[in-house]
Order: sequence, then C-alpha cells, then structure tokens
Amino acid sequence: MSTQTYSISDLSRELDITTRAIRFYEEQGLISPERRGLERIYSARDKVTLKLILRGKRIGFSLAECRELIELYDPRGGNFKQLNSMLVKIAERRAQLEQQMLDIEQMHLELDTAQERCEQALAATPKPSDSTC
Repeated sequence: MSTQTYSISDLSRELDITTRAIRFYEEQGLISPERRGLERIYSARDKVTLKLILRGKRIGFSLAECRELIELYDPRGGNFKQLNSMLVKIAERRAQLEQQMLDIEQMHLELDTAQERCEQALAATPKPSDSTC
C-alpha cells in the first residue's frame, strides 16, 4: 500500500499558497516533511495540517491557536479534546467579532455626529467672496 506524498509545488498548487508560506510553517515546526536530498516530501498528514492552518487563519485564529488545536489531535483517542477546544475558540472568536461590530457601529455614530457638526458649521460660516482685487 503506497502512501500519498506531495512535493512543495504540489501543495502550493493544491492549497493555493506560496511555497514560501509552506516553508514558513515548516520553520515553525507545524509540518515536517521528509527529505530526499534537497527535495522536501510532504505526507498526507502535512497536507491536512496545512489545510487546518489555512482554515484557522480564515476564521481569525492566530498561528499559536492553530498550533494548539493541531497538537490536540489524538488519532488513538479520537478528536474529543481537539473538537471541544475548537468550540471554545470559536465562541471566543465570535465574541471578539461581536464586540468589533459594536465598536464599528459606535464609530459610525461618532462619524455621523462629526459630519453633521461640520456641515452645520460650514452652513453657518460666511462664504469667501469670489472677487479678487
């Protein structure tokens, strides 16, 4: 039974990320390809790990949070700890986004007020004459 492997260019193409990004995740210790001379050989697990990192980043997780979730994976004991941790992180991220939405709405109100005051002040200000001496 042969195990699926990937070159760095295969993963780059399939996951639509740069080879530089893949090397960065390798430097961070998140993936560890085999080496055949200078060639990196990535496993199916490396590919899954990269997919998890990319998904985590899309929903706003830090690289440290992604690492924590990846490290919780236990193929023998199932994903119970990993999934529970993910749910906690999702709830935390959702709360952060809700606060950001409230902050943005407040900023909109502040901008509306500032605009209205500027427009009122401008309307009350005499216009400069167009004539020149």
